[in-house]
Amino acid sequence: MDESYSYPPFKKKRLSIFLSPLPNVYKYPFSPITSTSSIAPTSMKVLLINTSDHTGGAAIAALRILQALQHQGVEAKLLCRDRNLPTSRTDIIQLRSTPWLKMKFFLERLDIFIRNGFKREGLFSIDTGRFGTDITRLPAFQEADVIHLHWVNQAMLSLQDLKKILQSGKRIVWTMHDMWPFTGICHNAADCLAWKDECKQCPLLPKPGAKDLSTRIFRKKVKTYACGKMSLVGCSQWLTQLAQQAPLLQGHQVTSIPNPIDTTFYRPGTNEGEDSQEQLREALGLPVEKRLLLFTAFKVTDPNKGIDYLIESITLLCQEHPELRDHIAIVLAGKEAETLTNAFAVPAYSMGYVTDEAKMRNLYQACDLLLMPTLMDNLPNTIVEAMACGIPCVAFQVGGVPQMIDSGINGFLAAYRNSLDFAHNIYRALYSQSYPALCRNARSKAVAAYSEKAVADKYIQLYRAEGNPH
Repeated sequence: MDESYSYPPFKKKRLSIFLSPLPNVYKYPFSPITSTSSIAPTSMKVLLINTSDHTGGAAIAALRILQALQHQGVEAKLLCRDRNLPTSRTDIIQLRSTPWLKMKFFLERLDIFIRNGFKREGLFSIDTGRFGTDITRLPAFQEADVIHLHWVNQAMLSLQDLKKILQSGKRIVWTMHDMWPFTGICHNAADCLAWKDECKQCPLLPKPGAKDLSTRIFRKKVKTYACGKMSLVGCSQWLTQLAQQAPLLQGHQVTSIPNPIDTTFYRPGTNEGEDSQEQLREALGLPVEKRLLLFTAFKVTDPNKGIDYLIESITLLCQEHPELRDHIAIVLAGKEAETLTNAFAVPAYSMGYVTDEAKMRNLYQACDLLLMPTLMDNLPNTIVEAMACGIPCVAFQVGGVPQMIDSGINGFLAAYRNSLDFAHNIYRALYSQSYPALCRNARSKAVAAYSEKAVADKYIQLYRAEGNPH
């Protein structure tokens, strides 16, 4: 795509961006998914299981799958340990809170803390699956035709609990939100490839060895997974391809289905009667006349989300284009955001941790660009949320991100861990004459690839696939 750079006036007409036709150059490498089954969806009961109902990316993805299935007529419920949503949601089931339930979490963390040499660093980088709750006796489990696992760590389910689930004879689907299902103990193996054989010499342990904790848990998983059949789903093609190479998952089906999004809720702020971008900014306490760059994460100070690279990229951008110091600003959304407002070469505004989805949508609509310098990620919800709102993204080329961003068409991909290239791509995205097309294309891909119906139909087909004992 040819680029022509300029400094257009800020007060752009966002409505005209989305009413204009898409350029003919844009071709999607996918087609809408339709259900091929003749069985009525309402004949199926699905129980989704996740540690939390709303905290973290996996919880949000599970909740969106729940909603997508329900909209297609599936009787679906979500079982969790940690509940944040109101009790009026009868489709959310919480494990009965007891002192022992809470103690399991602390015992598992204590065990890892001790094995980690009494160091807090990396305390949540591994899970052993030693503690959990037997859910097979719950009425919701017994009534379900399909058990759909999501992120079940931190003492939600133990490997012994998973063994009982596999032995139940029910259809088991497990959506992988990280690598833990096919590694010994880690959620992200990074450059370590031991999981391709048998985990050992784990770099996350203070005393790695040939038969360390990762080896023992890996072997325990081998025995657990042999107790029944399950279908595993990677949210991204990247994670799916890794899982297909994993010896732990040999004999089990592995496929790829993206996370869904409600594209009627996450949408460009162009509907008649809605607040304009300027009004949204004023309501959020953000500057009206600047180009706003959004960075959001559960905890913005998390090094794995690339905050150090983002700070460096903005510094480099302002060194090459000093005039931008008065034209752009950073918007931070996530825990500890207030600690970084003075860390950038341009003004930065803290929105804190945003729990309200409507406010988060307004935040996307108020900004011009999403910045995602994540160093390891699967299929980030934030990218597809922004795209659905017509906001392009600049990100590192890592994990499942290239599946989402077609560089130069609906956003830009920078070389991994290259702050200068990231800075250059911020400039290209913001000041290209193709910016309106980037916005339109971002929205179009979100609708075509991640709509609720497209994803729900895929899961319904998987639930009914050959091998379902029901």
